[in-house]
Amino acid sequence: MPVLRPSRRVWLFDLDNTLHDASHAAFGPTNEAMTDYMVRHVGLDLDTANRLRAHYWTHYGATLLGLVRHHGVEPAHFLRETHRLPGLEARLRTSAHDRAALRRWPGRKIILTNAPRDYALRVLKSLKLARCFERVISIEDMSMFGHPRPKPDTRMFRHIAAGLKLPTHRCVLVEDTLEHQKAARRVGMLTAWMQRYLNGRFRGTLRNAANAGAKPPEVGVHPCRKPPYVYAKIKSLQQLRVMT
Repeated sequence: MPVLRPSRRVWLFDLDNTLHDASHAAFGPTNEAMTDYMVRHVGLDLDTANRLRAHYWTHYGATLLGLVRHHGVEPAHFLRETHRLPGLEARLRTSAHDRAALRRWPGRKIILTNAPRDYALRVLKSLKLARCFERVISIEDMSMFGHPRPKPDTRMFRHIAAGLKLPTHRCVLVEDTLEHQKAARRVGMLTAWMQRYLNGRFRGTLRNAANAGAKPPEVGVHPCRKPPYVYAKIKSLQQLRVMT
């Protein structure tokens, strides 16, 4: 069993539903904006747009990939139009415990998100997390040979490790999405499955307040045998920090 030594690893953190409660703040409005985009710019009826939006996300890992491949959508225009999200900042919430853990975290920390850069920076700045990370790798950065290759593309994971001048086994992907972890593990990365925000379980308050009603973090991390590609199943980032 590999050991996570924080100071020797590069930590690749997903953003949505890993570092903040995106199900509450962003997913609903984003899905509505994507469906509206497909109706207005692709010419689909509402029912077809809703069905294909979900199908492309499930099949490709990102709705954008299906739209590029099957409808010739221009990525930058799609991302700009679907991530305006008025009022986003007022809906954002995160764990005060996780934020404190990130600020004390040893080792290199990088955001790796299928969201667009402007959205990611907006969220990180509002949550006062931007200074915790040395860089943001967004969906605009995940392309190879002129084609978008967002998570869970294994070629992209290898490309990122090569760009960091690291073997893949020194990278740890902290994610809420199992398919992304499965692909990362396939190329040799370690994976941690963040479950704090899954299924609407988070009960913290807004971004500048204390975690009213939140359960205290569990101490320690135990290897997760099922699924086998998940090294650790966690509900707080503090659980990763105690791994030595």
